[in-house]
Amino acid sequence: MGVSLIFKIAAVGILVTILSQILKHSGREEHAFLLSLAGLILVLTWIIPYIYDLFTTIQNLFQL
Repeated sequence: MGVSLIFKIAAVGILVTILSQILKHSGREEHAFLLSLAGLILVLTWIIPYIYDLFTTIQNLFQL
């Protein structure tokens, strides 16, 4: 896992927060919720391979 992934996640978080606040103040709470959900799904798709590698490493560690 590189530092670039952390910066990507932070950028998505900042962008989603700003856009969500704009949508909430304009009265579109449903769109703000969907935007937050889309940001979460995007970040999870980036992180899932690393979580899989972590569990594989832990499994191999305890098989020794």
